[in-house]
Amino acid sequence: MSLTDELESHFSATPYMVTDTSEDNLFRIRPNVSANATGDGAWAGSTEDMVAICTIGAILSLMCVIGVTGNVYTLLVMCHYLRSSASMYIYIINLALADLLYLLTIPFIVGTYFIQKWYFGDVGCRILFSLDFLTMHASIFTLTVMSTERYFAVLKPLDTVKRSKSYRKAIAVAIWLVSLLLTLPMLIMIQLVQRDNKSICLPTWSKLSYKVYLTILFGTSIVGPGVIIGYLYIRLAKIYWVSQTASFKQTKRLPNQKVLYLIFTIVLVFWACFLPFWIWQLLFQYYESFPLSPKVMKNINYLTTCLTYSNSCINPFLYTLLTKNYREYLKNRQRSLSSSSGYFQRRNRFQRISGRSLSTSSQHCTETYVLAHAPLGNSSA
Repeated sequence: MSLTDELESHFSATPYMVTDTSEDNLFRIRPNVSANATGDGAWAGSTEDMVAICTIGAILSLMCVIGVTGNVYTLLVMCHYLRSSASMYIYIINLALADLLYLLTIPFIVGTYFIQKWYFGDVGCRILFSLDFLTMHASIFTLTVMSTERYFAVLKPLDTVKRSKSYRKAIAVAIWLVSLLLTLPMLIMIQLVQRDNKSICLPTWSKLSYKVYLTILFGTSIVGPGVIIGYLYIRLAKIYWVSQTASFKQTKRLPNQKVLYLIFTIVLVFWACFLPFWIWQLLFQYYESFPLSPKVMKNINYLTTCLTYSNSCINPFLYTLLTKNYREYLKNRQRSLSSSSGYFQRRNRFQRISGRSLSTSSQHCTETYVLAHAPLGNSSA
């Protein structure tokens, strides 16, 4: 981001924070060594800076413990339920894995905050920065796919059932491949350099190239998925509204509304946590300066950092609610299928005994009953 050398001395490590130096048009990206550190890593900042770093370090460490525990638990539970035919679990595993990988970068960031020196080499630069972009895209792409599948489970349930578990696994792999493709520029262009007795991770491209790259990533991680998900949920809202006012009240036969609400909640939490970060980053790409003091800017950096990591801590609790409601939905579906199966068996026995065929009106009602239950029995997406 375009900050001057004067401001550079005030910034500590923070996700994606980049400082443009007027001398050579380089960019300074997270996680880097603050200029408040001496060449040997000894602390040379004020007491206020130390308190701020201790506070942010403690918050991030707590987030790491809570988030890693929650996501590991989610992965274990989901791997157990993956034996069933329900596809939702495959996508939840994808989300939990992305969150877990993102949280595992916290120890390296906190260590750099306190040590004030980058000890993880060129490979560490490439991996940590790439994981940020990779996991962010894997999460939002998975949420987009989940929203799309729930939409088609309502609109075209018979088409949804044709998609096997292998198909969903292939989609999950494709999500990671596309996310990796978007991350490759950072993975390739980042490098570790020595400057002013400090180790700094820098991309080797120009300021304009980096500006274009960040703008593209904003479109792929926020704008594009936001438009798709927004459109899908507006359509779903209309479908449910029509179903509420229709002469045949069939809302209970549609895929569980709680599942849809929880998926949408996960999406909203993602945006709430990452949109401030992206706004803050892009502001520095498109505006040369701000009437903000270095202290205020540093605090904003800390806030956006905590917001991005908090998303991975909140998600496991939402996943638990999502899977709980989804399991209840599957149990209710199974009971409905058993009930309808018994009904048809009794009806068939009655038909054989009476020796009479169904009337046109009776057959129409039976077909309506079957069609109403077919989506319920097949919408495991």
